[in-house]
Amino acid sequence: MLRPLRETFREQDYPNLLIGLSSPDDAAVYRISDDQALIFTTDFFTPVVDDPYVYGSVAAANAMSDVYAMGGQVVLALSIAAFPPRLPAEVLSEILRGAADKVAEAGGVIAGGHTIDDEEPKFGLAVMGTVHPDRIGRKGGAQVGDHLLLTKPLGIGLITTAAKGDAADPAHLEAAIEAMQQLNRGAAELAQQVDFHAITDITGFALLGHACEMAQESGTRFRFFFDQLPFLPGAKDYADQWLFPGGACNNQRAFQEQVSFQGLEEEMQMLLFTPETSGGLLIALAPDQADCLWALCRQAGQPIWRVGEVLEGSGIQVIP
Repeated sequence: MLRPLRETFREQDYPNLLIGLSSPDDAAVYRISDDQALIFTTDFFTPVVDDPYVYGSVAAANAMSDVYAMGGQVVLALSIAAFPPRLPAEVLSEILRGAADKVAEAGGVIAGGHTIDDEEPKFGLAVMGTVHPDRIGRKGGAQVGDHLLLTKPLGIGLITTAAKGDAADPAHLEAAIEAMQQLNRGAAELAQQVDFHAITDITGFALLGHACEMAQESGTRFRFFFDQLPFLPGAKDYADQWLFPGGACNNQRAFQEQVSFQGLEEEMQMLLFTPETSGGLLIALAPDQADCLWALCRQAGQPIWRVGEVLEGSGIQVIP
């Protein structure tokens, strides 16, 4: 589907387009000067929670996450909305207020947007950020011997799916909402203080899908230690009940040929294929730099976990 676009917008014809259609990175990047580049991205989705304010807040955090995955800071955003005409005005106002508060927390501003009528609500943002051209975060670049660090626990998508079926413990849903609303800004700023090799955020393609992209772009093999992966309370229980969203099966079909498991139950395998909403950052960096980032995060109160390593070869391996 993208072939006509690639033929129309050949990157060799646009030397200031630093990241475009030829790369699976999280956002487009366009250089405007020797020391500044623009990051541009967009994301929107249907409600993942019932509370309209929280929905707006989560959608905004999720959309801005790609800017942080590219090593940048949020500057400007436009709302993208599709709302049923019958939806009460106060509900729409709360969605917009939730997004506005989250963008303000990020240090950015919402300057407008566009809305259409649709029977199913959809909301998100188009987001612009800035980054130094020499400090762009990319999926490619992981090196053999690197450690893999993760900045948020997994299981968000599974818990919100369970909640849609009234099968989630309220405490578990509350923890998932807190994780979704947490900006990746702090983790990204700390990562900019060390020499990382590759970075992405964990969202719709799940941990394994996004890791596959990183490993492929880096020409390396990733090994994850399942016992070291962080999970939100309740996530493994809902996996045991097989409450997976349809996106988990889509991810499994798309990436399973690149992934090998050792001694892991099928339910836990599927958990790693389950989409995340506003998930954390996955960062590859040399052991000494991983130690530095670990110390910086602990000092700042930023959660972080060592979850794997980078090896020679290709694909993903998950071991106990």
